[in-house]
Amino acid sequence: MAAPGTLGLVQAGETNDLDTRLNQIADFVATHTRIDAIRALAARGWDAASDMRCGPAVRPPGQRVAVARDAAFSFFYPHVTQGWRAAGAEIRFFSPLADEAPDDSCDACWLPGGYPELHAGRLAELRRFFGGLRRFAETRPVHGECGGYMVLGTSLTDADGVAWPMAGLLSVSTSFTQRKLHLGYREAWLLADGCLGPAGTRLRGHEFHYARIDAPGEDAAFAQVSDVYGTVPEAMGHRRGLVSGSFFHVIAAAS
Repeated sequence: MAAPGTLGLVQAGETNDLDTRLNQIADFVATHTRIDAIRALAARGWDAASDMRCGPAVRPPGQRVAVARDAAFSFFYPHVTQGWRAAGAEIRFFSPLADEAPDDSCDACWLPGGYPELHAGRLAELRRFFGGLRRFAETRPVHGECGGYMVLGTSLTDADGVAWPMAGLLSVSTSFTQRKLHLGYREAWLLADGCLGPAGTRLRGHEFHYARIDAPGEDAAFAQVSDVYGTVPEAMGHRRGLVSGSFFHVIAAAS
């Protein structure tokens, strides 16, 4: 099994013999539970008709979306891209760590969360990725979640205290030198029109990271965010031109 990243997580794609492990779990569940009874109970609360009417969890940010995917950008809910595809969007994956830029034929770019702090030195040297990302952002929306948000900022300071230059598309600087856990479900209200929807759009998601903001910069806030305990909403994230980002991981559109 792979060593966990700074979040203390080992994701499914990093687990050796995943299929074998899942089969063992399935065999255990089948032996020790009444599967037919569970299915019967679950069926009582399922409205097939209303389920089929549900649209994508989150509207696609574009018709053709460039999505970063590699060891530095690995945290992204599959149901989100599935919903985008169901809505007719096309997904084009690319690897920043391989120094790939977002496909220029796309009309939006999405940088998911992950572990950029573990690859900050390598990321800082990537000319093609950052150059292509900056050119893309001149005419089309770019959004970053958590790790992606940090990469959009001016610098990312790793756990050893080394500050690495990032894209500079947002003026925020982030750091891992003083770790503090931020964890919980969140509800966000967008403060301006963007690729996730018009101003006022409500989204549900979560926050899970140990990073802190060293310098917020002067960009406008991305959203107002509250937690499940009903605390007073606070500004989160930043936006500048067509670029936006925050530590908020979107899960679904709020009803």
